[in-house]
Amino acid sequence: MDAVPGLKEDCEELLGAFQQADTVRFERFAELWRERRFHTIFYGRIRALERNKITKKTLDVAQQYFFPPYSFQIRVGALYLLYGLYNAQLCQPKQKIRIALKLWPEIQKFQLDLLDAQHYDAVYILRRLRLARAFHFTAMPKPLTYRTKKKIEKNYFKEEFKDPSNRVNSLITNDVLEELMNIHDHYQKMKCVISADKSRPDKALSLIKDDFVVNLKDITLEHQEWQQNRMKLFRSAKVAPEAEDKKKEETLLKSEGSERANALARIKYKSYSAVVEVSRSRRHRQVQLESSESGPSCGKSPGRSRKASRTPQAARRGSSEVRGERQVAEETVTQHIGMPIIVEEDSEEGEVSLPKRRKRR
Repeated sequence: MDAVPGLKEDCEELLGAFQQADTVRFERFAELWRERRFHTIFYGRIRALERNKITKKTLDVAQQYFFPPYSFQIRVGALYLLYGLYNAQLCQPKQKIRIALKLWPEIQKFQLDLLDAQHYDAVYILRRLRLARAFHFTAMPKPLTYRTKKKIEKNYFKEEFKDPSNRVNSLITNDVLEELMNIHDHYQKMKCVISADKSRPDKALSLIKDDFVVNLKDITLEHQEWQQNRMKLFRSAKVAPEAEDKKKEETLLKSEGSERANALARIKYKSYSAVVEVSRSRRHRQVQLESSESGPSCGKSPGRSRKASRTPQAARRGSSEVRGERQVAEETVTQHIGMPIIVEEDSEEGEVSLPKRRKRR
């Protein structure tokens, strides 16, 4: 139960989609949550003990993205993810989010950054978690076990979620620029003091440019914008092949579906357009439906009349007598059976009469 297969990948996929949205609004995160039906992540666990273990593991995995070195947007997405998982869990009482005491100042600093940036929806979510007492404050990030050998898992940080390593921004901060500005002003004043003209320094003492700090600040901002644009281009270039692959798969599926539909249409067309012909060996057979009310002339067929017209007159007289006897026999049979009768013709003599039933004494 230590490792839940696919859990980390699902969380990273949701946070990656939120990062591609290029926003920190909770409304957009809620749409992505509903599209993936992420609330069903706790379904399928029947026993309470198993539910508690899987919920703790899920909250621990999501909590990792809430702290540095991940970027500001990923940390906001992790905050929304913790809020959704905490409220969607099926445990009673609810399992809490484990937070070490040494990490709490980082959360407070993050809250101040949210207030300064006016991201009030993220501030509201964090406040709701605090009011619900969703955090479990502990001495260590993970529980310690004594006298037992336990394999320590190394934390794997996804490079796409981390803040880009920017040495320029780490060296030249706002505090550094402010300190440089104060030093530069003091330097200008000292040059005026030692120069002949107290109002302005001598040209021989101008060893540094007057707008040095301003130029340094502009160069730093320009470098920061260039790096952000570069990261956006890198992400778009990475997403483009995936979109092309999806389009190719869709076109292939559509072409396969159209080919299958066309094949079925051809088969149906052939099956419905084909005319069923009677075989030559069965053309001389005619099905006659005779009821008890039908007369003696109902069972005549045009084929029989043609053949009868070709026979000589003597054969006609003999066949007419035989026909009368046969019709009487057919009426008696149809009264009992009520089924259609198949009449068979002989090769030369015409029809063969049915044998009469003998009365048993």
